[in-house]
Amino acid sequence: MSKVNPFEMAQRQLLDCAKILKLDQGVVDILMQPQRQIQVSIPVKMDDGTTKVFQGFRVQYNNALGPYKGGIRYHPNETIDTVRALSAWMTWKCAVLNLPLGGGKGGIICNPKEMSKGELERMSRAYIRAIWKNIGPDTDVPAPDVYTDGQIMAWMMDEYSVIQGKNQFGLLTGKPLVIGGSLGRGDSTAKGGLFTLREAAKEFKIDLKKAKVAVLGFGNAGSFAATLVQEMFGSKVVAVTDSKGGIYDEKGLDINAVMAHKTQTKSVVGYKGLKTLTNDEVMGLPVDVIIAAAPDEGAINELIAPTVKAKVICELANGPTTPEADAILYKNGVHVIPDFLCNAGGVTVSYYEMVQNMYMHYWTLEDVYAKLDAAMTKSYHEVLAASKQYKVNMRQAAYVVAVSRVVEGMKVRGWV
Repeated sequence: MSKVNPFEMAQRQLLDCAKILKLDQGVVDILMQPQRQIQVSIPVKMDDGTTKVFQGFRVQYNNALGPYKGGIRYHPNETIDTVRALSAWMTWKCAVLNLPLGGGKGGIICNPKEMSKGELERMSRAYIRAIWKNIGPDTDVPAPDVYTDGQIMAWMMDEYSVIQGKNQFGLLTGKPLVIGGSLGRGDSTAKGGLFTLREAAKEFKIDLKKAKVAVLGFGNAGSFAATLVQEMFGSKVVAVTDSKGGIYDEKGLDINAVMAHKTQTKSVVGYKGLKTLTNDEVMGLPVDVIIAAAPDEGAINELIAPTVKAKVICELANGPTTPEADAILYKNGVHVIPDFLCNAGGVTVSYYEMVQNMYMHYWTLEDVYAKLDAAMTKSYHEVLAASKQYKVNMRQAAYVVAVSRVVEGMKVRGWV
């Protein structure tokens, strides 16, 4: 099958929602495209004395409800369409959680695994110098994403502060604690997703203590989710995958041992000599819950969807399911907790970090988790109610809730 264009997929999902809500064409036209796209060339002096020019992006999708918000990715296969799609999904993600934020996304085409710490710092600072006029605490607040972390955020914040001539801790989120980061940010995406899983289990009478779980994508969010689903619910993780393949043990995996194996060998493959499975094969395993955390847009397609035996799919990754697969899963009774609801824990705690930065008062871990739990639980049930009201799947329902809020913001502001 041909590679799915993520932005085309995001647009199709939006058009689907527009029909349900009977939106005017002018409203649809505004929502179908980003408000601003920034592309910059970033020259970086490399360690060997040569200069290499990297291409960077920042897409600002919609700010009807507040400042643009969204991560910055460093990836060799980054594309403008991926960044566009993610900026759209960030718009709906913030809206579905009722956060006073819009959606944005950024990225640089590079392979950070092949770069030294010094090269990464010089590139990160140069990126901020290229886009600083278009970002800021009240304008556009970036955050970490694929292959970026708190250290990179710290360099970026410092560069922006130098340009402004004053500390600007609120420029971005996901920072180290010592310079205004928030407790609970590290595992917030996984934790938020599992709060929605808990609510889904109540709704569909699934005993999570007895549940078998497969985790697709054993990266940051996926490894947190594999650990937390055991700690929070007592579930049994029987399968995990990464970019090189997957492993399965129906008796359950020792997640700490799998993590140690991956640290040593760079993959889960080969753990205790278990047979290597493909992601597609893992999707068809006899499990109760699939946590889709692999950064592979459109991986769950119309060929894979009929093989799914799980009762619930938690989309911790962005855009793992195609519209065709959504229809099949819904018809087959598989409850999909859609990406921009399921993985919204990260941006929710990022918003909490923004609030803490503004107040210069920092919360306890218990406070952060309690607020996150309340927010994710409320949003899940709002989407579930919309699903029942409109007789649509959970993704369509999440769009209905989110887009309705953005459109209301646009209307009262006089945009349409």
